[in-house]
Order: sequence, then structure tokens, then C-alpha cells
Amino acid sequence: MHVPNLLKTRIWFSLFIVLTSFSVVTAQEEKKVDSKRPNIVFFLVDDLGAMDIGAYNPNTFYETPNVDHLAATGVKFTQGYASCCVCSPTRFSLMTGKYPVRNACTDWFGANRSERFAPASYRGRLDLNETTIAEAFKEAGYRTAFLGKWHLGPTEEFWAEKQGFDINLGGCHRGNPKSYFSPYQNPRLEDGLDGEFLTERLTNEAIKIIKNWKDDPFFLYFSFYQVHTPLQAPESLVEKYRQKAFRNGLPNRTEEIFVEEEQNFSINKPRLTRQHQTHAIYAGMVEAMDTAVGRVLETLKNENLLNNTIICFVSDNGGLSTSEGSPTSNSPFRAGKGWNYEGGIRVPFVIRIPNGVSKISDFPTITTDFYPTLLDLADIPLKPEQHLDGVSLKSILEDKKPPQRDTLYWHYPHYSNQGGFPSSAVRFGNWKLIQRLEDGRTHLYNIKEDIGEQNDLVAKYPEKVIELQKLLFDWYREMDARFLQPKNNNIPWLPPTSIKFQQ
Repeated sequence: MHVPNLLKTRIWFSLFIVLTSFSVVTAQEEKKVDSKRPNIVFFLVDDLGAMDIGAYNPNTFYETPNVDHLAATGVKFTQGYASCCVCSPTRFSLMTGKYPVRNACTDWFGANRSERFAPASYRGRLDLNETTIAEAFKEAGYRTAFLGKWHLGPTEEFWAEKQGFDINLGGCHRGNPKSYFSPYQNPRLEDGLDGEFLTERLTNEAIKIIKNWKDDPFFLYFSFYQVHTPLQAPESLVEKYRQKAFRNGLPNRTEEIFVEEEQNFSINKPRLTRQHQTHAIYAGMVEAMDTAVGRVLETLKNENLLNNTIICFVSDNGGLSTSEGSPTSNSPFRAGKGWNYEGGIRVPFVIRIPNGVSKISDFPTITTDFYPTLLDLADIPLKPEQHLDGVSLKSILEDKKPPQRDTLYWHYPHYSNQGGFPSSAVRFGNWKLIQRLEDGRTHLYNIKEDIGEQNDLVAKYPEKVIELQKLLFDWYREMDARFLQPKNNNIPWLPPTSIKFQQ
């Protein structure tokens, strides 16, 4: 009678072991899935102003429902800045986590505009000895892809595939595309059928990569060519916004109100800044960009990747409002691309993380912050000797105490194509000082009370000018900053310091 009971006990014990083992394996598999490092999808838009996006400007003429939804489901930084008022320096800062001036990468690569003074010399490439953000992710086992505008090196030895990206589609020396419609004449992107739209093509390629890499952690850097010139968009979208402008009774191009901007010494006629968003072609370009963002997000959702993907959205500088068609308005910000006023450096700045908070943050951020932030979020060891000028925003994204930051800086010792004068700037709290580099004149603004930078407070607060100038001069020395150079016996201003600055 004991044998059957013993057998029964052994059977139940064996069944218990099997079930327990199955439960352990299942738990381990679930833990493996949960512990998979997050994917990164990084959207960089060229020349997009913060006021071009509905999430930042409810009255915008343009339609951006997908980016608006991204901002509503992540953290929208209302005081986000590009590291420079033109493109290549900001792109350098995104790749390196450094202020562009540290490596003398202070103008768009290929620029050589000279007026009363010669511009500062600059290094027109992203050096290979930098550990780029792509290389950092690749070292951690990520697959990496770059799509779109690179503009960080003159020859292919400095292009995206040599800077940490496994795939490079479009990333070469070129800034603006020859055309947004095939043939593209791009050495890193094969032409499609005649008339194929560049943004749609790059989006299709991004979707293919996501589907092919869905089982591995990936870092996908989607760097839009738009909304940079040439101003081109599908005709159906252009017509849509022509009709919208007509229905809304908006002024046409010849009737629009422009305001004058004080410029550099060499130009007597002030540059005009556009004050209304009505440009139908530009509006079509903005919508096409937004549609591309939406398609990528929908793919992530359909592939069950959205809840394990960090998504970033930013621009490389403010909107183009003072030249080359002046297609957009950054109002209430002053001026636009090529200027160190807020219109030239304020950008949309959104980060969405898995299981993160949805909120609005007024913490001042800048494009150097993405490098340490993304490493931190992916639980990859930081590289403090590389991303010297960024801070991790992880605590803000997790609704915790923000990091410590007192100042932000900009240095543009060049003459911009958009009419902007050579200048540096420092933001300290709500105060912003702009230092002209032709003659050393300063402008002081309280940007909390005067976001349009119309009320110059230099005469009213001379002690604040001195305080901010000291911050700026100390920063010049730390960065080994370069300045304007003499031309035709004209000698430009230099900071009054015993330190020998480079020329």
C-alpha cells in the first residue's frame, strides 16, 4: 500500500519541478525582454523654428499633428537652444557633446564670408579623434544608422560611415540638397524614379531599417534636409496652403509687414525680418516633415517597439526669416537663422522616453545635452571627457530634481548669409548679454520679461553688464576662442585680457 502512495508523491514532485522550471525560464525570458536596452530614434530638422510647431505656437500657420502628439506625450522643453545660429556647429555639438568653439567649428562648413573684417578661422570638419555619440552607442552593442543631411566634413573620410554609423544614406559634404525631387545627385543616396520626393524616400528607408533591426537595440539618426532651401514641396501640399492662406485672409508676400534689424558695419540697408507665416511652399515642407515623423512613429508602434524607444526631436537653428526668401516668422522671437537673438537659436526640443512623464519643462537646455542624456537613459557609462559641455536631462525626464546649470554660451565670429552680425552671447538666469565682435558693443536683455529682445537694458544695469561680460571673457579663455581678423587696415575688437587669443 505504500508503493502506490510513494509513486504518486514522486509524480507530483516531478510535475512540480517541471512547472517550477517552466516558470523560471519564462521569468528569465521576460526579464531578458524587459532588460533590452532602449532603441533611440533621433529626429533633427534643418532650419525649423520653434514657432513653426503647433506644440510651441498654437497660432502657427503650419500643421504638425504628429510632432505635437510627440510633444504632448513626452517632455517639451520650452527653453531649448541650438548651440549655434547656423547648422554645422550645432551638428558638431550633437555628435560630440561639446560647444563648437572648443574645436573652432564655429561656422557652417564651407563658409568664407568676409566684410569689413575677415571672419575668424575655423575648422571645417568633425575630427576623427572625437568619440561621436554614434560611436558611443556602437561600442555598447547598438546598430547605428544615419539618414539625411550630414554637413560635417568636406571629404568622405569625414562622412557619417567613418564617424560610427553602420549605415549612411545621404550623409556627405553637402548642406542643402540639389533638389528635393529625384535625381538627387547625392554620392550617398541612389536616385529613385524621376520625381520621387526626397523626404518620402528617406522615410521609407528609415522604416526598412527599423523593421530589419527590430530584434537588436538600434540608434537611428534621421537628419532631415528640410525645411532648408531650396523651397520645394509636393504640389498638392503647396496648393493646400495657398487655399488656407486665402481662406484665412492672410496677407500675401508683397503685402506682408517686415521689421528692420540693425546689422553689421558693412551693410547700410537694414535686413528685414518676416513677421507672418504665410509661405505655402514652406508650409508644405513643414507638413511633409511632420508626416515623415508620424510614419516612423507608427512603424515603431506596429513593430511593438514604441514602448522601448527613446525619441528626440530638435532643430539645428532657428527659422529662416531674414533672407533666401524669408519663408517663415519666428515672432515673438527676434530675427532668425544667422543671428544670436532668440529667433536664431531657440528651437523645438522634445524628448519622449518609455514609461516617462508627459510635461512641460522650462529648464534651459542646449544641443550639447543630448549626448550625456541618451547615454544615461540607455544605462551606458557616461564619457565626461568627451561630452564636456552637456548635462544629462534624465532626472527631468523622470520627473525628478533638475541638474545644476547657471549659464549657456554662444560664439559666432562670422558674417552670416542671413545678415547677422558677428557676436557672442551668454545667458545667465533670465539675463542675456550679446557682445558684438566688430566693435565690442553690448546689448542686455531680460528674456523672461522681454522675449522679443526689444528693450536694451545696458544703460540701466551697468553692473549686470560687467558681471555677464566677465562670465563671457572667462569662457573665451577656457574655450581658446577665435575672433575676427584684420582686413584692409581695419582692426576688429578683441576682449581686453592679458590672455593671447588666437587669430
